[in-house]
Amino acid sequence: MQPALAHGLHSLRLTPFVDPLPIPNVLKPIGQIGGHPFYQLTMSQFRQKLHKQLPPTTVWGFNGTYPGPTIIAQVNQPIVVKYLNNLPDKHLFAIDPTIMPPHLPAVRTTTHLHGGHVPPQSNGNPLDWFTPGHSKTVTYPNLQPATTLWYHDHALGITRLNVYAGLAGFYLLTDPNNAQLNLPKAPFEIGLAIQDRSFTQNGQLFYPSHGVTPVHPVWVPEFFGDTALVNGKAMPFLNVEPRKYRFRILNGCNARFLRLSLDSAQPFIQIGAEEGFLPKPVRLMEILVAPAERADVILDFKGMEGQIITMTNNAPAPFPGGGAVELPLIMQFKVSLPLSSKDTSSIPSSLPVPPIPPESSAVRTRNITLDEILNAQGVSLGLLLNNTHFNAPVTEKPKLNTTEIWRFINLTGDAHPMHLHDVMFHILDRQPFDVQQYIATRQLVFTGPPILPDPNEAGFKDTVKVYPGQIARLITRFTDFTGRYVYHCHILEHEDNDMMRPFEVVP
Repeated sequence: MQPALAHGLHSLRLTPFVDPLPIPNVLKPIGQIGGHPFYQLTMSQFRQKLHKQLPPTTVWGFNGTYPGPTIIAQVNQPIVVKYLNNLPDKHLFAIDPTIMPPHLPAVRTTTHLHGGHVPPQSNGNPLDWFTPGHSKTVTYPNLQPATTLWYHDHALGITRLNVYAGLAGFYLLTDPNNAQLNLPKAPFEIGLAIQDRSFTQNGQLFYPSHGVTPVHPVWVPEFFGDTALVNGKAMPFLNVEPRKYRFRILNGCNARFLRLSLDSAQPFIQIGAEEGFLPKPVRLMEILVAPAERADVILDFKGMEGQIITMTNNAPAPFPGGGAVELPLIMQFKVSLPLSSKDTSSIPSSLPVPPIPPESSAVRTRNITLDEILNAQGVSLGLLLNNTHFNAPVTEKPKLNTTEIWRFINLTGDAHPMHLHDVMFHILDRQPFDVQQYIATRQLVFTGPPILPDPNEAGFKDTVKVYPGQIARLITRFTDFTGRYVYHCHILEHEDNDMMRPFEVVP
């Protein structure tokens, strides 16, 4: 696969670590509907300063900020959210009409609560889009463990453009019962939404307007920016106290995997992933997060007064076999603040997690192939699941209150972060297999033993890394809601063309 290289300012031309890290505002309800808190988020276009050396950049966001404000909700307490589309009729970026149904409006949105266990009418289905001047009201029941979710645009064929423009924000689900864990809490609990962007010479967002093949004149197979933004600021710094902090890390990049480390050689202590806590904390010197994955981590700055710690990334792009575009500098932590109060937080030895369904409870195993269409020169023309386009009839119809095993079979040369809407799952294992033998005969010939998930994948997740030449097995239970959802690769360029399929939970 040939990625799109950035042709804007290079990150080294922007002085790193000169801007403080922005902390997104917490969204406040504006009333109640049916006894539930009622929130409103308005999508609009505005200008925001993303680095001290750049002029204000035109972006899209929610309630006038990029990223949008953070929603904080509580387990088992539903909320209602009204999304208003107040965007202009002209898109910020070039539209490729060859990868979506003809005659669709250039600007349309539908907001998906990523990781949310929600009824289908509130899911942000790619086909449930609405145009400027219109709105949609949804209900989020919050029937799931406390965790780090995020909301982002999911409009069919232009998700990559709408998210790149800025339509994303944090959604934190809390549980009062977790207070006994004594974890760091606000203001020492901070979300870090990491995204890669590129800029034109006049400081505007750069995204390619020309494709790599005439078949799709605008679409590119993957895009990697050359500048790291954290919470909408390029390579920022955060002044911290010499104490423990809890950081909720989100990889919000379109296509880039991140392998993060700290130049202080101190560990990340990961306590959670996408769908809640891990069974116990995991100490990691490096942490690999694919697009859409989250990592709930604790960093302890005790005894580090006066030190400056840089978070770096060394993941190749595309992952794992690329390397054409680097994004080494993410942000800095400056241990420059005095203790405002005694640090009484702690790191628990174990954490509460729901029971994992046993394999014996699965009523069915489904095989899902990850396929890429290449031209004679090896350039990608699109990607598919089970070699089937998005608009083909539904083929996956799990029954309500049943458990299934899904096997993602990667026939491509890249890793793909596969995401299922509505459900949380547990990774059973990964196993290498003979790709060419499978392509020729559709017979699985394994070339090695199953590989257990990494310790920081031991909890429940909603996104799984599927490596080239491997099969990733996951187990999930379909509960509470019937209706149509989707599953897809969360490399947004892949999702838009056409690596996404519907599934329907039936009675």
